[in-house]
Amino acid sequence: MTEPLRLLCFPYAGGNAQTYVRWRRHLGPDIEVCPMQLPGHGERIGETPRHRWDDLLADVRTRLASWTDRPVALFGHSLGALLAFECARILVAEHGVQPVRLLVSGHRAPHLPLREEVLHHLPDPEFLARLSERSRTLRALTDPEFRKLLLPMLRADFTASETYAYVERPPLSCPVTALGGEQDADVSLAELSAWQRHTTGPFELAAFEGDHFFVDDAWKTVVATVGDRLGSRTGSTRR
Repeated sequence: MTEPLRLLCFPYAGGNAQTYVRWRRHLGPDIEVCPMQLPGHGERIGETPRHRWDDLLADVRTRLASWTDRPVALFGHSLGALLAFECARILVAEHGVQPVRLLVSGHRAPHLPLREEVLHHLPDPEFLARLSERSRTLRALTDPEFRKLLLPMLRADFTASETYAYVERPPLSCPVTALGGEQDADVSLAELSAWQRHTTGPFELAAFEGDHFFVDDAWKTVVATVGDRLGSRTGSTRR
C-alpha cells in the first residue's frame, strides 16, 4: 500500500495549528494532515515565540529534513501562506524535492508590498486595540490576563508578517492554488492571482464566499477543495 502524502498545514498569525486536526475526518486515508505548530502557540505555548524569519524557518527546517521520504504538499493561510511558500522553496533548494502542490490562502503574492497598517511596533495597549479591530478571535477574548498571556505570541507573529522581505529565487514548478475570500478587505483576488508568478507549473485561483476568515467559516468547503486538488476526499479517491 502506498504511504500517504503529507499535507503540512501552517496557521495564520495568532492561530493554532491544531485547528487543522479536524481536516483529517474529511480527507481520505491517503493524505496525512500534519499541523505545523509554531513556537509559543497551542501545545508549544511554553516556548519563546519567534519574530524573526530566520528563526521561524530554522524551527520548521528541522522538521522538513525528516519528512522528505514521501510526497509533500503544503497549505497555509495568511502568515501561514508565506511560511508554506518559504518551506516549499527550502524543500526544493535543500532537498531537491518539488512539492506535489502548494496551496496559499488569504495572503497577497509574496513579491507585492505590504499595504495594511503596520502594528507590531505599537505599545501594548494600542497594539491590542488595533488588533482587536482586525481579529474576531481577539475581540472575543475579554480576560485581561489571557490577553497578556497571548501578547508575546501575537506580537511575534505580526512582527514576522509585517517584516517579511521577499527574496527573488527561481520559481517553483509544482501546481499552485491560491484561495481567497471574495469579501476579504485585506487581500484582493488580483493580489492572490499574482501568485502565478511563483510557479512555472499550473496555477489556479479558488474564490470563496466570506471575508479574511473564510478559512474558518467555510472550512469544510476549503477542505473539500484541498482534497479535490490533492486527488483525495473521504468517499472519493482519485489518483
